[in-house]
Amino acid sequence: MASVAEYYAGKSVLITGATGFMGKVLVEKLLRSCPEVKALYILVRPKAGQSMQQRVSDMMKCKLFDRMREDNPDFHQKIIPISSELTQPGLAISPEDVERLTACINIVFHCAATIRFDEPLKHALQLNVMATQQLLSLAQQMQHLEAFIHISTAYANCNRKHIDEVIYPPPVEPKKLIESLEWMDESIVRDITPRLIGDRPNTYTYTKALAEYVVQQEQDKLNIGIIRPSIVGASWQEPFSGWIDNFNGPSGVFIAAGKGILRTMRANNDAVADLIPVDVVINLTLAAGWYTAVHRPKAALVYNCTTGGINPFHWGEIGMYHHVMSSFKRNPLEQAFRRPNANITSNYLINQYWILVSHKFPALIYDLFLRLSGQKPQMMRIFNRLHKAISLLEYFSSQDWEWNSDNMNMLMSQLTPEDRKTFNFDVRQLNWPEYIENYCIGTKKYVLNEDMSDIPAARQHLRKLRNIRYTFNTLLVIFIWRVFIARSQMARNIWYFVVSLCFKFLSYFRASSTLTN
Repeated sequence: MASVAEYYAGKSVLITGATGFMGKVLVEKLLRSCPEVKALYILVRPKAGQSMQQRVSDMMKCKLFDRMREDNPDFHQKIIPISSELTQPGLAISPEDVERLTACINIVFHCAATIRFDEPLKHALQLNVMATQQLLSLAQQMQHLEAFIHISTAYANCNRKHIDEVIYPPPVEPKKLIESLEWMDESIVRDITPRLIGDRPNTYTYTKALAEYVVQQEQDKLNIGIIRPSIVGASWQEPFSGWIDNFNGPSGVFIAAGKGILRTMRANNDAVADLIPVDVVINLTLAAGWYTAVHRPKAALVYNCTTGGINPFHWGEIGMYHHVMSSFKRNPLEQAFRRPNANITSNYLINQYWILVSHKFPALIYDLFLRLSGQKPQMMRIFNRLHKAISLLEYFSSQDWEWNSDNMNMLMSQLTPEDRKTFNFDVRQLNWPEYIENYCIGTKKYVLNEDMSDIPAARQHLRKLRNIRYTFNTLLVIFIWRVFIARSQMARNIWYFVVSLCFKFLSYFRASSTLTN
């Protein structure tokens, strides 16, 4: 049987969502580990003020492709952009491009989706369900198609506590829902959305569940594989550790904590934080593409790509000093608002207290300072955005799920020892403290574009913030003393009683030490 790289040799691959986070990693990995691949056709949407060619050119200038540039400076010649718009009929692909794609494509990787949790239902349906339907219609016209791999999410069925590698019945028939919403005004759709999504937390998980059902309906006509990653984070090993290019999910939380903006977060300390490195997801995706094409399973195979049941790591471990906080104290972010120090609690009232004391109160003081100095206040607006983002994550950070991973284990057993190294998705090898350290450094280097050589200055800034904090606390104690203790006989008596107890304790401790010596 051909190895994974040998299988992709001479193949033409179609990728949707190639300019997104996972799509870029997929393109880079295919070109680097399967150098004999014939061509990568990528669907690209022209943006305002930027042509399709410019978007692809900017993508290939990304640091992610540094290794490719060293090994093969002409790698970009294998990337062929196709103009497309997922929300338009026929994906807005020209008849010439349709003819071209149907004549040559061997494998389709469907990565495109909206990942916004608060996306309006109509738009989420267009991007996650209707676009998938239209891509499947195009795939059926492809004369040499061997595999169709759909990227879903492990949380598509988050209304269940135990999730097997099966496609569950959809909450509603997608076709009927699309027809019903077609004539409705946006305000009406917005009002009925909570009732429609039911026990799912948002439109993202709801529409991804519908998309899985849509894909399953074509399993008699196409060879299908479905990948369900959990919370996709920075790269673990490939092409280098810690690569990340966005603020989504844990990345935004880590940066907010590193900047000293995030001081409290509601999460269950004992709940599993099911992070999955992006390169693990992509390695599994490419291996699944190979297996689907070579073995042609009769029914769509689902792969739960998660870490919780294999190599668990908990929210409490992420939030405590010895991981994220200690990492940002060793490698601080530039111009931090406060020293990194976040509190994780599952109690709603305690969390609200810390939001008031550690978020809103400092923000109001800082905004007042900005107003007095003639500048535009901004901290309260930043905290409001942060609270909205954190509230969207609370559902996932406050509970546990169990995912079956039999198909992932089966796929690993089918690979040769060499392929297991090249396309490694064995998360048992993942060292969490090391991964979190590299993740935090990655947010500094690749998201915020900060230079590691400026770390001494950033550390100096943290020391300055520490001194400001000590000074403020000292002045606060003096103020309390003047206002309460110096003016009240009862307060003075209590204060003297506490001080005398401290002195007695110290005297006793000193006497005990002398006797011991």
